[in-house]
Amino acid sequence: MKEIKAYVRSEKIEEVILGLKEIGVCGFTVIDVVNAIGTSTVPEDRKFSIEYAEEYSPMKKLEIVCRDRDVDKYIAMIRKKAYTGHRGDGMIFISPIESCMKIRTGECGEGALVVEGKESP
Repeated sequence: MKEIKAYVRSEKIEEVILGLKEIGVCGFTVIDVVNAIGTSTVPEDRKFSIEYAEEYSPMKKLEIVCRDRDVDKYIAMIRKKAYTGHRGDGMIFISPIESCMKIRTGECGEGALVVEGKESP
C-alpha cells in the first residue's frame, strides 16, 4: 500500500477531486494548509507576515491511501487536474504504508481500504 500526499493550489482542488472520483477513488482527505516558502505567484493570494518573516499562500493537501497498483493512475490524474504550468502548482509525495486497520471491523491490509463494499477499480 502507498500514501499519496498532494499539495495543490486551492483553486484547483475541485477539479482534482472530480477527476479522482471519475477514476473510482473511494476515499481521501482534504486539508487546508499554508505554503510558507514564498512560492505564490498570484499577487492577491500573497501575504507577508512580519512576525514570521515569510510569505505564505493557502493551498490544499490531499491524502489518499491506496493499493500499490493504483498509485500511477492516481498521481497521473492529480497532476493532470492540478497543472497550470506556473510556479506553485504543488508537489506530490508517495510513501509506503506498512499496515492499516479499519476501526469498526478490525479488518487489516488492503481489504480495509474498501469503502462500504465499493472497491476502487
